[in-house]
Amino acid sequence: MPASRETVSDVELGRRAYRRKQNARSVLISFVSTIVFAVIVWITIINTPGWNRVQRSFFDLETAIAAWPRVIAGLWINVQVLFFAVIGVLVLSVLLATIRTLRGPIWFPLRALAAAYTDLFRGLPLIIVLFLVGFGLPGLELFPRNSAQFWGTIALILTYSAYVSEVFRAGIEAVHPSQRLAARSLGLNHGQSMRIVVLPQAVRKVTPALMNDFVAMQKDVGLISVLGVVDAVRAAQIETAANFNFTPYVVAGLLFVLLALPMIRLTDWYTARLRAREQMGSLV
Repeated sequence: MPASRETVSDVELGRRAYRRKQNARSVLISFVSTIVFAVIVWITIINTPGWNRVQRSFFDLETAIAAWPRVIAGLWINVQVLFFAVIGVLVLSVLLATIRTLRGPIWFPLRALAAAYTDLFRGLPLIIVLFLVGFGLPGLELFPRNSAQFWGTIALILTYSAYVSEVFRAGIEAVHPSQRLAARSLGLNHGQSMRIVVLPQAVRKVTPALMNDFVAMQKDVGLISVLGVVDAVRAAQIETAANFNFTPYVVAGLLFVLLALPMIRLTDWYTARLRAREQMGSLV
């Protein structure tokens, strides 16, 4: 027999109509209040005594157009560094997290070494790591000559792998021990249990935190300019020095915002989706 249609009472239909009306009203109020707030802020800023001077120094359209080709070309270098740095961070951080979760006294030296690594690079500012790696390691003459872009990527990997490894470790330890025991009872060894059972659950638990770290890396990739790489930031610096105007920095900043915005929105969406799933569709 065909499935019968769901019958909805008049009371329920009235409730749904009321909720739709309230939602539309809330959206309208939010839109109007945002516009009013933006207008007030804009009027306040443009009526400050130094606005004309700031506008010429930071928001000059002709300077922005002239700086655009060099800044956008430099941003492509930032994207390349970010791509390889993300891959390196994921590989190294998973390795560190796995080492730190090893059990048994025989693994203590490796656990201690991994802990010392994470403590060191979480404590060192990234810009200092860039100087040490970009200028110190080539000075040892133990490695073949490489570009500053390469050493900047290595510095990002060393620093962010320390942070991301702790995120992975938290996710691994959040997996209930019964999952490991069940995997071992099925005949899986430690490596197979981690790869097939533990790590997939751990990654799902810490995905929002990992995405936030990725957003932070998107910003910090601009620091490789201190090594002489002509990325978006260094290109903006060159244009600023040539024109005696700070507008190129604003252009570079907006490009970094546009680069990070999709991941920021994706992070918010995934976090809300994960929270709704855990709470079975009801927010506490």
